Amino acid sequence: MAGTDKSQEITYRPSPAIILCEPQLGENIGTAARAMANFGLWDLRVVNPRDGWPNERAVAAASRADHVIEKVRIFSTLEEAVADLSLVFATTARQRDLQKPVYGPEEGAQRLVSHVAAGQGCGLMFGRERWGLYNNELSLADAIVTFPVEAAFASLNMAQAVLLMSYEWRRQADKGEVLPFAGGLEPPAPREELLGLFGHLEETLDRTGFFKTEDKRPTMVNNLRAIFARASLSSQEIRTLRGVISSIDRMHLRHGRLAKKDKAGDE
Repeated sequence: MAGTDKSQEITYRPSPAIILCEPQLGENIGTAARAMANFGLWDLRVVNPRDGWPNERAVAAASRADHVIEKVRIFSTLEEAVADLSLVFATTARQRDLQKPVYGPEEGAQRLVSHVAAGQGCGLMFGRERWGLYNNELSLADAIVTFPVEAAFASLNMAQAVLLMSYEWRRQADKGEVLPFAGGLEPPAPREELLGLFGHLEETLDRTGFFKTEDKRPTMVNNLRAIFARASLSSQEIRTLRGVISSIDRMHLRHGRLAKKDKAGDE
């Protein structure tokens, strides 16, 4: 989705570190960097990347998230990568035999937000593309974050997992903040306009013979009114619907007149 605005200044506000453990492909580092940039994260730490660093494929896959790529720090061990952090969560899709709290993305992000707000360093660990994190690596984490994925297909690639947690971090950190632009939706129409639509529709349905039996008419009318009331229609939408109803009504009247002419001609 296009939307990069080069006129906007990058803000390096306090946020969690993203730690990638032994990624195999430069492309995965780059796409993770791009996901971070989308949601304002910038501290990317890479442990022992298989193809070394710097990596041209990572730069290309980052798709102009250069401010994240340029700040990448490389570590030879996970212990070194998390040494300055006082809270670390590990992401995994598999149940492990470890006595650790397990959070969903929302609760995990909330705890990270609180930690950062207190001026403390924190991070999220992500494992290898094929095997994830080993138990000895998970043992370095304070808690596990897992996603509500389909049990039969639970594996996420590295960048997907980073994207989900980056989004959740931003959502929790910005609760109450105004979105960068409004949806442009018109307010719902006054009730009198909605009542006018009801009357217009019901008169037309009566005239065209929609209600086959009088005893069922009240229930059908109530159902139709409920549908349109639930839609929160704007004034313009009501005018459009009334135009549609008028067109159908005119077509019905025209067919009725033609039928009468044909009948008169036959006589």
